[in-house]
Amino acid sequence: MSTPFEIESFDEYLNTIHSELGQNGEGKRRLYFRGQSKRATEGYPLTPSVARYPYLEKLPLAERECKEAEVLETFSNHLLTYVQHRPQTAWEELAIAQHHGLPTRFMDWTTNPLVALYFAVRNTSGRSADSAVYALISNPKRYADLKRGQAAQVKPVGDAATESASEPEDDAYADFSTDDSTPVAATTDTTTPTDSADLSADVGPLELPTPFKISENIIYDPPHVSPRIRAQDGVLLACWQPMRPLDEKDYLEIVIKQAAHEDIRRRLDKYGVFDKQLFPDLDGIAKWLKYRAYEINGTI
Repeated sequence: MSTPFEIESFDEYLNTIHSELGQNGEGKRRLYFRGQSKRATEGYPLTPSVARYPYLEKLPLAERECKEAEVLETFSNHLLTYVQHRPQTAWEELAIAQHHGLPTRFMDWTTNPLVALYFAVRNTSGRSADSAVYALISNPKRYADLKRGQAAQVKPVGDAATESASEPEDDAYADFSTDDSTPVAATTDTTTPTDSADLSADVGPLELPTPFKISENIIYDPPHVSPRIRAQDGVLLACWQPMRPLDEKDYLEIVIKQAAHEDIRRRLDKYGVFDKQLFPDLDGIAKWLKYRAYEINGTI
C-alpha cells in the first residue's frame, strides 16, 4: 500500500487533515478516523474483533452468522438486569455488546481526527516503530440515513458461501471494549458470499437487515451507553465481511513517525484531548495522573 502522508509533527498532522483531507467545516463529506499504535502492515489489519478467532474462518458462512446471532441473543437475555432501557434493535444490542468487550463485527472509528491521533500515539512509549491514523474514504452508507429513507436501500445477503478469515489489528480503540495486542498476520480471501434466498425486493427503510445480514459496510452511530463514546465521538463500522480486512482502496494511511510521538502526546494533553477528557471516569483520571506524574514528571 502506498503511503501518501508521513507526519513528523502535531502541526503537520493538523495541516494534513484540514488541507489535504478537506476537514475544514465547509460542507465537505464526512470522514471517519481510526488510530492504531501499530500499522496495518505490521500484522494489524483493519478488521473487527470477531476476526481474532481463526477457527471461525473454517465455518460455513451460515454457521458463523448463526453463532454470532446466538451469542448476541444470550448476551441480550441478560441486558434487562443491567440496563434501564432495553435496546429496540439488534444494532443497539450489538453496540452495547461491543462496548462491554464482546467480539463483534463492529469496528470502532471516530469523527474526531484528534481522538484518532491520541489512540495512535498514547501507548507507544519505548517502541521504535511508527504508528498510524487511518481515514475511511469509501463513504459508506449511514444507518441513520437508511432508517430515514435518505440513502439507497440495502439488500440482505444469503447464506450460501464461506469467507476466509484474516487476523486482527492492534485495537487501539480497545477502551471502547477490551484490549488485545497480540500480533497476527492477515490472509486474503477471494470468495464473495452469494445469495441463496430470493432477494428480488429491496429492504425498506424501516426494515433494515440485522448487522449479520447486510451486504455492504454501514456506519452506525451507537447509543451513548457510556460517557466514553460521547467524549470520543465514537462511531461503529458494521463490516459485512468481518473476517476480511478493509480493502486498501477504502482508506488512507497517515503514518505518524515515532520520533514525533512524545511531542504529540504533550500537545494533545495541552489541548484537552487526553486521558481524563476521553475517559470521563476514574480510569481516565488514573491514566491522566499516571502520564502527568510519572511518565513526564510534570505538574498535576
